[in-house]
Order: sequence, then C-alpha cells, then structure tokens
Amino acid sequence: MVTAAVDVLSSPLLRHVPHAFSTRGGGVSGGMFASLNFGNPSDLPSEARDPVSNIQANQQRLLYAIGQTDSPEWVNLHQVHGAECHVVLRGEVTHRAGTTADGQPLSTKADALVTDDPSRVLSIRIADCAPILLATADGHVVGAVHAGWRGVALRVAVQAVAALRRLAPRHADRPLAAIGPCIGPAAFQVGPEVVAALAESHPDLPPHIWSRPDPDAFGKALVDLPALLCHQLVAAGCEVCTACCLCTVSHPEMFFSHRRDRGRTGRLTAVIRPQPAA
Repeated sequence: MVTAAVDVLSSPLLRHVPHAFSTRGGGVSGGMFASLNFGNPSDLPSEARDPVSNIQANQQRLLYAIGQTDSPEWVNLHQVHGAECHVVLRGEVTHRAGTTADGQPLSTKADALVTDDPSRVLSIRIADCAPILLATADGHVVGAVHAGWRGVALRVAVQAVAALRRLAPRHADRPLAAIGPCIGPAAFQVGPEVVAALAESHPDLPPHIWSRPDPDAFGKALVDLPALLCHQLVAAGCEVCTACCLCTVSHPEMFFSHRRDRGRTGRLTAVIRPQPAA
C-alpha cells in the first residue's frame, strides 16, 4: 500500500475534480531525477534514464495523493509541441504498439487530451512548458494540455477547449481552466524569431503586454507565456485560475526545469480525472 507523502499543487477552481500539478517532492527517483519524476529526456541513453519502475511507482504515489485508489488507466501522450487535441472516448483502446522515451505505453502524438471517461486519468508531462487542466462545471468532462511557445502560437489550449465543448455541448458554456507551474516571464529569454511568431499569432494583443526587452541581453526578449495563455483562455470563454502558476526555473527545490538544468532533468506532470455522471 502506498503511504508516502507526495507534494502536489491543486487549483481551487478545480476542487470538484481529482487533479494535481506535481512538484519534485515525495517520489522514489534519485540523482538528477530526485524524487517525484515522471519522464526522461528523449536523447538520454538508456543506461542513464530513470527506470520505468520508478516512474510507475511515482504515478501510484501521485494517484494516492489525490485520493484515486482504484487503479484508473493512466493516459499519456507523445508530445510534439503541436496543436492536436486527442479525444479519448469511452471504451476506446488508447495504447498502440510502442513506448515513449520514458518507457510508458504510447498513446498518440498530440499535445492535449480530453475525455469524459471516469475510468481514466489524463496526464501531460512538462519541464518548463505550461500545463493547463480543463474541466466542465459539473466535472464530467476534463482536459489536459501541454503548451510551450510553439503550442501557444498554435493555440493548442483553444483547440482543447473546443474539443471539451464538443464532448459536453450542454455543460461547457464556461469551462474552467487552471494553468500550472511553467517557465516564468523573468526567466523565459527568447530571440526575435520567437517574439515574431507569437506576435503574428496574437495580432489582437500588443506585444508590450506579454514581452519586454531583456536588459541583460541585447536583441533578446522576455516572454510571459502565462499571460498569453490567460488571454487565449479568457477569449475562449473560460474562467481561469493561475494560483498554481509558479516559475519552474526559479524554484529548483520544487520543480524540474529543462532550461535551468540544460536538458538533464526529470519531468513534472499534470493529471486530471473526470467525475462519473450520476
């Protein structure tokens, strides 16, 4: 039986559904993966990876931490920094042949998941990109989104909201959205090509609201991903919570960070599970 304490963040906006944004505390992994790790860098040689058994043990610890003791199916994605949202239907076989870089069953190539199946927990992995968890007001349909700057430019969160509404047309007038830990605006230094791509995808939003020149690097800018996501989600009709939106780079004791640790780090996760319909 799993009894160890796991450190997670939860949004007050989603208190009606089981969910969590993980930190790195309370797991079984060691070394650069210490301790609540959910994945491996894709280019890491097999002998240097966190064993699959550790990741699976961490998954069980997280499920117990949010009160899920009935062994729901854990649904992963092969994340590609795109705009595809995969809808997991009831009874659908989600896993095909193959595994992800961390040895988990491969579901599909996408960056967002939506389901109304209470037998499943949706999971996305992050290490600086933004995790977004979605739910209808009744909690019967939920979603999980992975959004780096490319996903923000492609509006993957908006695609997920649209998929949520299609699955729950009578109960998704005002979806609920919580943004979790990600790289913060003081740490997200980018080049002019990234600013140009984001500006092109947000012609209705003046760049000075979400970016500013980096005083420490000429020609670079600092970008506020959570601000862009808030803008997209509010425009899509969502109620948005940023209470869990801490900077992954700035808190090494709490979070893995791809940028801070130069690619040699573990993976956080965001999970959510729909409530069964009455």
